[in-house]
Amino acid sequence: MMNTDANVMEIDSALEPAKPAAASSAPDSVKEAVSTASNPSTEFLHRFSALLASLLKVSIPPLIGFALFLFGWTILSHFRPTLPNPLVTAQSAFELFAHPFYIESANDQGIGWNILSSLGRVGTGFGMAALIGIPLGFIIGRVKFIRDMLSPIISILRPVSPLAWLPIGMVVFQSANPASIWVIFISSIWPIILNTSAGVSQVPQDYLNVARVLRLSEWKVFTKILLPSSLPYLLTGIRLSVGVAWLVIVAAEMVSGGKGIGFWVWDEYQNSQYAHIIVGIFVVGILGLVIEKLLILLTKLISRGEMTS
Repeated sequence: MMNTDANVMEIDSALEPAKPAAASSAPDSVKEAVSTASNPSTEFLHRFSALLASLLKVSIPPLIGFALFLFGWTILSHFRPTLPNPLVTAQSAFELFAHPFYIESANDQGIGWNILSSLGRVGTGFGMAALIGIPLGFIIGRVKFIRDMLSPIISILRPVSPLAWLPIGMVVFQSANPASIWVIFISSIWPIILNTSAGVSQVPQDYLNVARVLRLSEWKVFTKILLPSSLPYLLTGIRLSVGVAWLVIVAAEMVSGGKGIGFWVWDEYQNSQYAHIIVGIFVVGILGLVIEKLLILLTKLISRGEMTS
């Protein structure tokens, strides 16, 4: 009798419809996703926590680097009392930038005027270098005779120190401002020429052969083949050239005098304002970083435009 009852129970259990297993055996991630989708506040918290985690992952290493830098700076200033510590330097920076455009005399002006003066010289010198260097780079890369003719001259003049050109500028222009612009021009033109010519020389010969078969004009060859193919090299040369120009202007202004961030740093040294010197160093570095980032952004935009076209 007991066996008969057991068999009946087994048959009943076998005939009983199967219960959905998803409700009981669903993975925890699926349950969490369902509950998150049904609760907007929970979804917001998850996204916010993910964003916060990514920000911390990106920002923690630079923060540690800055902390170590400030710690080393503080220790060094402790053993060299004439070197201002970070706190004193920060106070001096607030004082300087509270009134950056004051004018007391021709040699006593705010740091803002000196920054604008240096940026103007860099823009003028670099603009002249780009105006001459880009076409010359295309000609050197395109015409072998011109390349062979100018290559020895470029190889001799390119390694010359930028400050070695300053006396020549003073002799020729008889003034500090055009002499500083000359130094920027002659120092920043080489990266533009070399990178542009390298980009032109890297253009596949098959492209030029097709252009020759189609009898394209030199202007068509330039706009449709040479310029798009050599654009990455050209933009790299421009970035390097701007970096060189910004490095050179500080040294040139220290030697030539006049208004500018380089002259301002040297003048503050003469006045024993050492905290101002450090502020000037940070200003030069930050401006150089901003210029480089802007050029990188411009490079990406131009490259993206070339790809879409």
